[in-house]
Amino acid sequence: MTASKDNDDAPRVVERAAGRNGELALRAVGHHFEIVSNGVFLMDTRDGRSERLLVDLALRHAPPRARVLIGGLGVGFSLAQALRSDRVAEATVVEIEPRIVAWGRTHLAPFSGNALADPRTRIVADDLAAWLVRSADTFDAICLDVDNGPSWTVADGNWALYSDEGLALLRRRLGPSGVVTIWSAAAEPAFEARLRGAFATVEVVAVPVARGEPDVVYVAAADAAKIALPA
Repeated sequence: MTASKDNDDAPRVVERAAGRNGELALRAVGHHFEIVSNGVFLMDTRDGRSERLLVDLALRHAPPRARVLIGGLGVGFSLAQALRSDRVAEATVVEIEPRIVAWGRTHLAPFSGNALADPRTRIVADDLAAWLVRSADTFDAICLDVDNGPSWTVADGNWALYSDEGLALLRRRLGPSGVVTIWSAAAEPAFEARLRGAFATVEVVAVPVARGEPDVVYVAAADAAKIALPA
């Protein structure tokens, strides 16, 4: 979820909707869009570097015909990046808000290259934490971008994803050489410590932004192999 980087135009509300976690709003700012939940900025279409990196880092060790899980559709940057890889056979997106999926098929479709129409895309309309408990699916890569960070969650129940139990569950949903990547708007040392307790290998990648603290992508592997990072 990349924070807004400019204020060249006044935001204009395109649509409001009652979501499962409160009010959602889609705002237009110039040629770009922002998604706001309960008055709190979540994401926009301006950049997307860290969302794309979230996927690239997870796929560096993925086998051919990889199955990818993306937690949170957002504006579609992560899904689009997964589908650019010829190694990806299926991309499952778990998104709790049906309205965000609807915007992904309409207003936001140009920013993802209409990724929701790709036959490799599978949309699951559900709460990610609850779905992970019920599902027995395993994945070669899991990419989470459902909150602004482990301690800045969109919904109260999302804390479970970042708990010891949630991290253990993510590890069980990985294939043998699988990698989990988790997006955060800032470094979270306490969360990093929990992550290192759950996974054999953990790396932290900072992504500079125009203003404020860098975005952070946490990369965790179930085995002890060295994680391939960008140069």
